[in-house]
Amino acid sequence: MNKYRTHNCGELTKKNTSKDIILSGWINKKRDHGNLLFIDLRDNYGVTQCVIDKSNQHFAKLEKIQLESVIKILGKVVERDKETINPELKTGEIEVSINSFEILGHCKELPMPVFTDQEYSEEIRLKYRFLDLRRKKIHENIILRSEVISFIRKEMNELGFLEFQTPILTSSSPEGARDFLVPSRLNPGKFYALPQAPQQFKQLIMVSGFDKYFQIAPCFRDEDARADRSPGEFYQLDLEMSFVEQEDVFNVVEKLIINLFKRFSSRKILNNKFPRIPYDEAMLKYGTDKPDLRNPLLIYDLTNIFTREDVKFEIFKKLVKSGSKVRAIVTKNTKDKPRSFFDNIDKWAKNEGASGLAYFTIENQNALSAKGPVGKFFSRQSLEEIMKTTGAEIGDSIFFTCGKVKDVEKISSLAREKIAQELNLIDKKSFAFCWIVDYPMFEMDDDNKIKFSHNPFSMPQGDFEKIDFKNPLNIKAYQYDIVCNGVELSSGAIRNHRPELMYKLFSLAGYNKKQVDDKFSGMINALNYGAPPHGGIAPGIDRIVMLLADEKNIREVTMFPMNQNAQDLMMNAPSEVSENQLKELNLLLKKKK
Repeated sequence: MNKYRTHNCGELTKKNTSKDIILSGWINKKRDHGNLLFIDLRDNYGVTQCVIDKSNQHFAKLEKIQLESVIKILGKVVERDKETINPELKTGEIEVSINSFEILGHCKELPMPVFTDQEYSEEIRLKYRFLDLRRKKIHENIILRSEVISFIRKEMNELGFLEFQTPILTSSSPEGARDFLVPSRLNPGKFYALPQAPQQFKQLIMVSGFDKYFQIAPCFRDEDARADRSPGEFYQLDLEMSFVEQEDVFNVVEKLIINLFKRFSSRKILNNKFPRIPYDEAMLKYGTDKPDLRNPLLIYDLTNIFTREDVKFEIFKKLVKSGSKVRAIVTKNTKDKPRSFFDNIDKWAKNEGASGLAYFTIENQNALSAKGPVGKFFSRQSLEEIMKTTGAEIGDSIFFTCGKVKDVEKISSLAREKIAQELNLIDKKSFAFCWIVDYPMFEMDDDNKIKFSHNPFSMPQGDFEKIDFKNPLNIKAYQYDIVCNGVELSSGAIRNHRPELMYKLFSLAGYNKKQVDDKFSGMINALNYGAPPHGGIAPGIDRIVMLLADEKNIREVTMFPMNQNAQDLMMNAPSEVSENQLKELNLLLKKKK
C-alpha cells in the first residue's frame, strides 16, 4: 500500500478491529451530534463510517470542511455496538476512529448534491457530469457497462471470434443517417467521414480470409437524440462470420445474449429460443417492428368487417372504401370497467394525433349485442364474425382505429402499449426477446421513390434468376433485428457478396454504376476477387446496458453523453476554431445573413 491508503472504503470488517489504517476518499455525508462528528467516507469500492470526538484537535476543522472534499484519514478500526450495525454497508459492522486527517482536494460549493438520487435538470447534470458520475446509481451503471463489455469480450473469444479494429477516418457512404465529416488538410476540398458503422470494413475482413471477427466499435451518426439513442456517438458489438446462413448467426447471438442477461440480471428470460417473427406479421400483430412481447395484447385487421351490409358505422365504411384499414385490439373481461377507463383511452388517442378510438363491449343478456358508443352499428352476425376473427368473448371489449396503413399501424401500436399499461398486463421483471426477419429490401419514400429500407448491402431472398426486379417492393431480404421489451437491440443481415447483384439492386434505388463504384470502390473491387458468403449483426452496447440497469434513458448508462442538441456542456463542444485552423484546412465559414 502507498501513503494514501492501507485499505479501500469497502473492505474493512470485524477482522480488522483494533488495526491502525489509512483511508482516502470523498466526504459523502456528515452528521454532527455535538460531541461526536460522523463522516461517511466514499471511494469507488464503498463507504466507511468514520467518527471523531470533540476533544480531538482536528474536530473543528473537519466540522467545517465541505462535502465532496477529498481527505486522507488515519485512524483505528472499532467494532460497532450491535444496535448501531448498518447491514446495508459491507463495512457496516465497524467504524474508524479518526486520529488525524489531511485534505487532499478541496471542493467548492456543490451545484448539485452527490449523496442523493434526486433528479436535476439535464443542463446541470451534463455540465457537471464528473459530479453526476459520483452518484451511487449512475456510478454503478458505468461499472456495469465496463463489466458487460469485459464479459462480451470473453464470450466472443470463447466462441472463436478474433477482435480487430477498423478505421475511424473513412469515406462517406449512404447508410441511413447523416455523416460527421472531417476535412482533410493534405487533400484540400476533400473530407473523411466518421463511420456510422464498420459495415464495409467488416465485410472486407471476411473477404480477407478471416472467419469470425468482432470489435466493440464506436459509431458516429449525426442524428437527433431520443431516449434509446444518443446523439453523436454510440458503441456496438460489431461481429461478422463467413460461410454462414441466417440461422448460424442467430445461434451464436442467442447464446451470447442469454449468457449475458443471465449473468447480469436476475429477471427471467421468457424465451431461451427467440421467436422468429416476419416483418409483415409484426406490423400487423403489433403495429411495429419493435414489439414488446411481454404485452399479451394483439392487433387484428377488421377491415373486411366494414364492407358488410349489416355494419352501419358509416364513418369507417367510407374510409375503408377509399383505401383505409381498420385495426382492433381486444381487452379481456373488461365489461366491468368504468366508462372513464374507455373515455380516457379515447382521449389519449386524440392527444396522440388520432381521431380517437371507437370501442364497445360484447354482451349477451337476452341476445348477443355490443354496448358502447358505436355498439348500435353492429349486427349480431357481424359481432359473431368479429369474435371469430379476434377470439373475443362475452365480457371483452374491442377498441378500433381506422386510417392509412402507416397511420393506423402507429396509433394501434401505441394504443396496444397504453392499454396494457392501464390494465397492468406487462411483466416488468422479465425479458422477452425476438427476431424480426424477412424485411422488405426496398420501401417507398415520401416522394414515391424507391429506397433501401434497411441495409443496402443485404442479400435478397431467392435465386438471382427468380428475383422479381420489376416489383422491388416485393423483394424480401435476409435482414433481421433483435428486439427486447420493445427496444431494438441490433440490426444485421446476410450480406450481398455478388457484385453483379449489388449493381442491380442499387440501380433500383436510383444509383448508376459509376455512383456505386465511387461510393463503394473498396468493397466492389474486393468482391471481384473471391468473396465468401458472410453475414453478421451489431447489438448496441448502450441499449443492452440500459435494459440490464433498468433505465429508461440511454444517458444514464453513458459516461459522457451529449445533450439533446448534440452539445457537450462539460467540454464546450462543438466549439469555434481559429482562423488559422480553418485556413490550414482550406475552409471558409459562410456568414449568416
